Amino acid sequence: MTGTACTICPRRCGADRSTQRGFCGETDVIRIARAAPHAWEEPPISGENGSGTVFFAGCSLRCIYCQNHEIALSHTGYPVTEDELIAEIRKLAEQGVHNLNLVTPSHYAMQLIPVLQRVKAQGFPLPIVWNSSGYESVDTLRRLAGLIDIYLPDFKYWSPQTAKAYSNAPDYPESAKAALAEMVRQCGSPVIDKETGLMRSGVQVRHLVLPGHAHEARQILWYLYQTYGNGIGYSIMNQYTPMPQMRNHPLLSGRVTAQEYEHVVRYAEQIGIQNAYIQEGEAASESFIPSFHANPPAESAL
Repeated sequence: MTGTACTICPRRCGADRSTQRGFCGETDVIRIARAAPHAWEEPPISGENGSGTVFFAGCSLRCIYCQNHEIALSHTGYPVTEDELIAEIRKLAEQGVHNLNLVTPSHYAMQLIPVLQRVKAQGFPLPIVWNSSGYESVDTLRRLAGLIDIYLPDFKYWSPQTAKAYSNAPDYPESAKAALAEMVRQCGSPVIDKETGLMRSGVQVRHLVLPGHAHEARQILWYLYQTYGNGIGYSIMNQYTPMPQMRNHPLLSGRVTAQEYEHVVRYAEQIGIQNAYIQEGEAASESFIPSFHANPPAESAL
């Protein structure tokens, strides 16, 4: 929180972000790296016109293999005031996007609450998506109740050892379980508009299959299905892209094999998962990583 020891995320780093940066790499000033329509989300999120994404600078998780590491490490981004962010949100809505998609927003939750309250009070017509790593504080999520229509969290790791090795967060599995329970309490099962096929509300959980970790992927899917059944949406992704910093890593230097991914998808089908999106073909060979700007593009400068 502003002016106090920060406890927004499970790290509870204790930084006074009014005067210093937290573990997330950010102060209490909102910084964004990109605000633009994005076509590479799940079909009910992106639709035909794209999802109105706002990518926030910094990250409270900082996975070693992050595909957006320049953003996560706070190397890119520009500051915005509440009014400037609301103006960006309005511009996105005017471009015909299907929703407002807040990407990696968790470390700015306290700053975003008044922004979301204002846009909701002004009659914002689109669903608001909270697109996060799943590494969330339940207390913080409770403050968002009524402001978020769609939760789109990751569930990255089952093993505390894997979470520690890749994100220095051995508490990730338990934090993600608790956070997901709160998300489901708030938004419930996915509601899809029958005419448009677009998601209006609910929870869609993503798991990125990591190379050499198909067994852990199956453990996560088993837990999710035993806990929520088909009352949540599932996304099983094979788009892991080995970044240059992973070139010498024993497991993460290559892509997920077709066999690994197929085994995970077959397992999901075998245990009864029905409401799932999968990626066909060499998804990682396509451009899932948008370009980012250290400064706002001239056409979107405020």
